[in-house]
Amino acid sequence: MASHSQVLVEDKSTVRILTLNRPKQMNALCWNMITRLLQLFLAFEEDPRVKLVILKGQGKAFCAGGDVRPVIRDIVQGKWRLGAGFFSDQYTLNYVMATYSKIQISIMNGIVMGGGAGISIHGRFRIATEKTVFAMPETELGLFPDVGASYFLSRLPGFFGNKIHVFACRQNIEPISFSHPSCLLRLGEYVGLTGARLDGAEMLACGLATHFVPSTRLNALEADLCRLGSSDPVTFSSTILNAYTQLDVIDRCISRRTVEDIISTLEREAIQEPDEWILATIRALKKASPASLKITLRSVNKRRTVSGVGQCLIREYRMVCHVMKGELSKDLVEVLSAFLIVYLRSETWEPRRLEQVTDNMVDQYFKRMDEEEGWKDLKLPPRINLPSSIMSKL
Repeated sequence: MASHSQVLVEDKSTVRILTLNRPKQMNALCWNMITRLLQLFLAFEEDPRVKLVILKGQGKAFCAGGDVRPVIRDIVQGKWRLGAGFFSDQYTLNYVMATYSKIQISIMNGIVMGGGAGISIHGRFRIATEKTVFAMPETELGLFPDVGASYFLSRLPGFFGNKIHVFACRQNIEPISFSHPSCLLRLGEYVGLTGARLDGAEMLACGLATHFVPSTRLNALEADLCRLGSSDPVTFSSTILNAYTQLDVIDRCISRRTVEDIISTLEREAIQEPDEWILATIRALKKASPASLKITLRSVNKRRTVSGVGQCLIREYRMVCHVMKGELSKDLVEVLSAFLIVYLRSETWEPRRLEQVTDNMVDQYFKRMDEEEGWKDLKLPPRINLPSSIMSKL
């Protein structure tokens, strides 16, 4: 089967190594790959011989996201409910990984975007390298950061005052940690709204990655892991790296209540200090879909009123179904049809201006859809009797 060649499986004693194998497509997840991964993760969880699952990508990318071209074709043909099945299975996979009872390691060497974050950030251990490039670019495509992003983006420093971890670069040096002085940073909103790219150092600093390992040492690390024969956590060789350098500006600007206020604050900041990073952030926001920006800000903020990743995924599924249906805005269909199918880029948004996207319009994306023929709410598999220590957390 194609899905078997697209997800390679290596059996090494008590370790199973899964390799995403679509290097020409930067390991973008097609539906077959998603169902295959879900099947494998569930099977390994039930297999007492398996103690560790490693997930990595072939080529220059870990995973550049979901391959949604078939979904867009279905929407264009008036069959958006078929696309809902793709997202239902994808979110179920994300949930299983977030609640996995065995040790799971994602080696994020290369591009990690969109759906690629969904199969890595929810895992227990997340290894970044000097080649890692992370982003959630959905607002530029008329969508919103999904795959549980409202959960993990909302937990970035420092809404809960969580520590930023920095690890020693030489073996046998104990990791050290420190707390960033600000406890009200809005890094999650910044990453979600702007689609900003973070490198491996920045991922480690903000907690999206748990460890940093130079790419030249990944093979040796993998060999060491396979020799352990244990389910105990492994001590990784890592490196001391600077914390994200723009957190103070993000705190001042991205913590505003509305997207309009965020842009206005950034513009005032740029007048006082014409920094290229601030100007690039303004350009990114003005380039993105107005509807997507407002949905994203609400989504990340709203997560803070719910308890777990499962609720976030259920809500995001309802949101993505509203987006696919296209009654409120056709940004996703128009942009991805142009960009992914005929390779033209459109930047004509609907609505075109932020002030035209009302709170009432945004509210509609968060409501259950009518029980129309062929549509059902997301039903996540039962994951009971799991100790809290293995739940996905930053």
